[in-house]
Amino acid sequence: MLAVTDLTKSFVSPEGVRGEIVRVREFALAAGEQVALRGESGSGKTTFLHLIAGILAADGGRVTIDGAEMTALGEAGRDKLRAGKLGYVFQTFNLLQGFTVLENVVLGMSFGPRGADRAHAKEVLERVGLGHRLDHFPGQLSTGQQQRVAVARALANRPKLVLADEPTGNLDRKHGREALALIREVCREHGAALLLVSHDEEVLGQFETRRDFAAINEAGRSAGSPRPAAPGSR
Repeated sequence: MLAVTDLTKSFVSPEGVRGEIVRVREFALAAGEQVALRGESGSGKTTFLHLIAGILAADGGRVTIDGAEMTALGEAGRDKLRAGKLGYVFQTFNLLQGFTVLENVVLGMSFGPRGADRAHAKEVLERVGLGHRLDHFPGQLSTGQQQRVAVARALANRPKLVLADEPTGNLDRKHGREALALIREVCREHGAALLLVSHDEEVLGQFETRRDFAAINEAGRSAGSPRPAAPGSR
């Protein structure tokens, strides 16, 4: 489902020094597999997810998702592939405040190959327990409910791969466990592979398969090499 080979990304610091953030020789994820990556803040794990998703262009290497090579595409092509194959659950939700719960999900679907499907959007929102909140705005929801909207939006296009970046980071323990269980359960129902990154040991401990990002990211192990943080990287 996901194959990463010789993937690299570097950034230039304000001082003009170029430092490598990601250098992953090999990483793979099978269809339906669920893996948690452990990584400390600033380790480059968010940059790694952004490269997989095509949000950032790689300096070199290859990312293949369900047979399609993300790294061979220009920006428009990456956007199209991401909409068709990927779901992304952000820590900060990234919901549009001026749109209702239903509209947030429908708008996300409009970029995918199946187009906007209000009936399916309602089904997914009902699945995550928000069927009674369709006409509410994000600001009228609790933090946990907003995360459920984000989960519904990520899964509405029936993605082959779901990426989750510290998805419980803005939730308390109880709601964090509920949100994580929901993400994993709905991924299983849809047959989607799941790659989650976190530094939270309680979150990581809920996965049968865990890997250390530092173990696969050679850039993070390079002694003496300056590594300026990427914008928004964690």
